[in-house]
Amino acid sequence: MPDLSSLYRRGMLGITERTWVRRLFTEYPVGRRLATRFVAGEGLDDAVAVAGALNRSGISVSMDHLGEHVHDAGSASEALADYMACLDQIEAEHLDANVSVKLTQLGLAVDPSIASDALAKLAKRAAGAGTTVTVDMEESIWTEATIELYEEIQPRFGNLGVAVQAYLHRTEDDLRRIMALGGHIRLCKGAYVEPPEVAVQDKRQVDARFRHLLTMLMGETATYPAIATHDNALISDTYALARSRDGSFEFQMLYGVRPTLQQEILEKGYRLRIYVPYGSQWYPYLTRRMAERPANLALFLRAVVGK
Repeated sequence: MPDLSSLYRRGMLGITERTWVRRLFTEYPVGRRLATRFVAGEGLDDAVAVAGALNRSGISVSMDHLGEHVHDAGSASEALADYMACLDQIEAEHLDANVSVKLTQLGLAVDPSIASDALAKLAKRAAGAGTTVTVDMEESIWTEATIELYEEIQPRFGNLGVAVQAYLHRTEDDLRRIMALGGHIRLCKGAYVEPPEVAVQDKRQVDARFRHLLTMLMGETATYPAIATHDNALISDTYALARSRDGSFEFQMLYGVRPTLQQEILEKGYRLRIYVPYGSQWYPYLTRRMAERPANLALFLRAVVGK
């Protein structure tokens, strides 16, 4: 049986799919005011400005041009061009930043070869800019194709990373597949609604899976762990494992989420990277953030009443 947090997430995502809710967010100032808490802006210049400010605070950045599930080659080509422009700016502005990409945005649903070619081009350009590319993980229907493309491109360039989602039943096996390839691995809980046959439903079980995978990841040195969580208990577990780890790692957190905790991590001397999304397709991203934590919904309610 799903726990209360799972029910909350499913309920929130159901509500935000309604037309009148989408209009409230996208057509009225109240929704855009909330979006600026979690999204850098609609343009690349907005994201560059935010990234620069975070860098000056000692924080690394992963820049994400929002968008996913394109269904034609032209849109995939445009997404590739957007990311190429982002890498150009990272190099020109000497930012401590990489990019995070979704393969469905690069044409995976159109033709896997389009996404493969795009990922290779991004890896090559990122190498020229002295940085890396993180492959985001999407809904479970794309998990196998995502890992297969990572297995194809990472050995060629060596500067890729990939996200894995702790709540999926398959993730331990996936982690064993990809750890041998090097690169960086972002461990997160998982943000999509998945059925019980695919993913753990109970929050306590998800946390237990996360801890198990965290121990695996922090216990080997072939890859660079990126621990993506805002959970106090899991962060404390990471601190404990870091004491015996022979190698570096970083925490990753979302722009606008728990800034006080972010500062605490920095003050303890750990590396921190903030995921900075930008672009006009911010609504699906925002709804996932609201569904993750009731505290994020509280931010929206305060925006509605102007506080």
